Order: sequence, then structure tokens, then C-alpha cells
Amino acid sequence: MTINGKVIKFASNIDTDVILPGPYLVHTDPYELAKHAMAGLDPNFPEKAASGVIVVGGKNFGCGSSREQAPIALKYSGVQCVLAESFARIFYRNAITIGLPVLVCTGISSKVKEGDELAVNLQMGKVENKTNGSVLQATKLPEFIMEILENGGLISHLKRRFETNE
Repeated sequence: MTINGKVIKFASNIDTDVILPGPYLVHTDPYELAKHAMAGLDPNFPEKAASGVIVVGGKNFGCGSSREQAPIALKYSGVQCVLAESFARIFYRNAITIGLPVLVCTGISSKVKEGDELAVNLQMGKVENKTNGSVLQATKLPEFIMEILENGGLISHLKRRFETNE
């Protein structure tokens, strides 16, 4: 599975409170949550992300509270993948659970710029910068995580497994 998109770049320590600020937690519709993605940093983010983007972050992306609405807001706003130097553990698991690919990619924050075009091969962990020709190696996702992502998240994955009696 390869994901292509333009980069929207953020710094280190992006916490869930800026990914989806508290006042918007009253919403349950993922598309309504998406309208407020990254509202704590960039109120225009949903318009920028709508075409399908790849978010690049520094270290500790998704730190802070364990609100699962944060990766939901990103996914439904148009974020196809998040690449970061490191992730907060709970954000990482929440993202996989809802079907949002997240990969650790050492050095990415210094090697890509806002607007660069990336091609991310999830199985290989290969991150190709189509803008400058560089190639980075991200952590390869295990097969079971790839299955969850390919099925659109953990709930869809489990439903599919129960239906096929695997």
C-alpha cells in the first residue's frame, strides 16, 4: 500500500489538545470533528488537508491526553498518513485502531519541507520525497497492523475476521 500526498509539517510535542481542542470533544460525528482538526495551531488546516495530505511531525507527536478523537479528526480531515520522529504511545495505538497509518521515521523533520510531495510505501517503510529525490527509511509496519489498516481500522478488521471465521 503506497500513499501519496503533500506535506503539512509540524514541530515536536504536538499534543492532542492542539490536534483537537477540548471544546470540540462534544461532537461525535467524525466529519464534524474533522472541521476542527489542528484548530489549536492552524485554523485553516481542514481546508489544506481536504485534498489528502501527509502530516510530518517532530518528536512526541500526539502527546497529552488520550483522546481518540484527535486521530479521528486528522483522518476525516484528509490526512492519509502521519510520519514523525516519534509518537506518544496512546496516540499511535488510537491512530492504528481507527485506520490512520502512522510511521516512525527518524530524521524526517529535517529532511522534508512544507509542500513536498511524498510517496510512502507502508509495507516497506520507504518514504520517497518526490520533490527532492531523497529516500528515507521509516519503521516497517508488522503484517497484523497492515491488515488492520487495509480493513479500515480495528472494528472493520474484526468484523471481517468474524464474517470469514478466521
